[in-house]
Amino acid sequence: MAQLRKPPGGRDARIMLLAQCVDRTGSGVWAAASVLYFTYVCGMDARQLGVLLGVGAAAGIAGSPLAGRAAERLPVRWLLIGCHLLRIGTMGLLLVVDDFATLLPAVALTCLAERAAKTLEMLFATRIAGERRGTYQALFRSVANAGYALGAGIAAIGLAMGTTTAYRALIVANALSFALAAVLVWRTREPAGRGLVAAASGEEPAAALKTRPNPWRDRGYLLFVALDMPLNLDDSILNVGLPLWLVHHTGAPHAVVPVFLILNTVLVVLLQLRVSARAQGPRGAAAAVGWYGLTLLGCCLLTALATGGGPWTASLALLAAAMLVTLAELMRSVSSWELAVVLAPPGAQASYLGVAGMAQSVQKSVGPLLLTGVVMTAGPAGWLALGAATVGLGALQRRASLRRLAALAGPAAEPSPRVGAAVG
Repeated sequence: MAQLRKPPGGRDARIMLLAQCVDRTGSGVWAAASVLYFTYVCGMDARQLGVLLGVGAAAGIAGSPLAGRAAERLPVRWLLIGCHLLRIGTMGLLLVVDDFATLLPAVALTCLAERAAKTLEMLFATRIAGERRGTYQALFRSVANAGYALGAGIAAIGLAMGTTTAYRALIVANALSFALAAVLVWRTREPAGRGLVAAASGEEPAAALKTRPNPWRDRGYLLFVALDMPLNLDDSILNVGLPLWLVHHTGAPHAVVPVFLILNTVLVVLLQLRVSARAQGPRGAAAAVGWYGLTLLGCCLLTALATGGGPWTASLALLAAAMLVTLAELMRSVSSWELAVVLAPPGAQASYLGVAGMAQSVQKSVGPLLLTGVVMTAGPAGWLALGAATVGLGALQRRASLRRLAALAGPAAEPSPRVGAAVG
């Protein structure tokens, strides 16, 4: 609570954290109700629902690089407000239409704006929090999870009623959260430094805007992003892998499934700051990547051991697996973003961070298919293979990150007039 009262970045950071909590509360409402709304209110079948969610996931992948590119030319604050306003419009559209052809672009725009907003929020944070961005990220993770939990609780009330009016009320609640978040963002000040994470005291010359490196041509950074995609699998394991494995391969009671999410939320709120303190700085973040692989391996081992077990044995094993995957998530949430920032060349972080933001979107789209179509099909051996592969990828990411940091340290050692202290 002391950190939340005086977060890195001061007043603007405090307002932005509140805006993010409000946003995530509305998102939690919609995440809990969306599938049932499209099924029971809009009358979609499984095929249509799959296409709708798939197109939304694909649109979300494009949101991050588009936001990063735009942030090099336009104020981050106004871009973020625009994302909230766009989502208000798409939510309003859901209230008046229910045909598949119209809902498809509406959901795609919602997902694109949501992913773009997340990238812009973190870019805002890195500019105002400066070197303490890891602490800010930990605070954000805590308030975001609290918001999601509150949103899910609100959605549970509407879902219990089960009427069309109740579903529409949940959509309105989501839209109102975006409106309030937009007002809060409007009350902040634009962080200085167009395209920069650590802002300089003055604006960049026009020539510098034209000579920035292109992340799509930077093979070293693209390697980091490519490795970061499978190193985000903790999300799909928690939300898809563990519940489905419990239901189809163990004797654990189905009532254990919601405990996974409750346990995850509580541990994130309680431990995120402590874990983040151990992964601060470039080398701390690189080390955390290696620990991420080992922690996820432990989760996979416990999941495999739960196979065919009795109710108590399987339940305890899967709950322990949920704790380990949450610990992996805590390390990844800090290390992934910290490395995305420090591995980007000075002066072009906005576009680079936009490309790095694709990792989570791609994982959300491909991760569930990988788990259900490959890992779970192979049985316990599939989980063991996934754990071993994650350890190997984590070690490769750590080595590649340290090598790139050493390469960037050469030119960075020379004084640069463009990169200075962060401005709040």
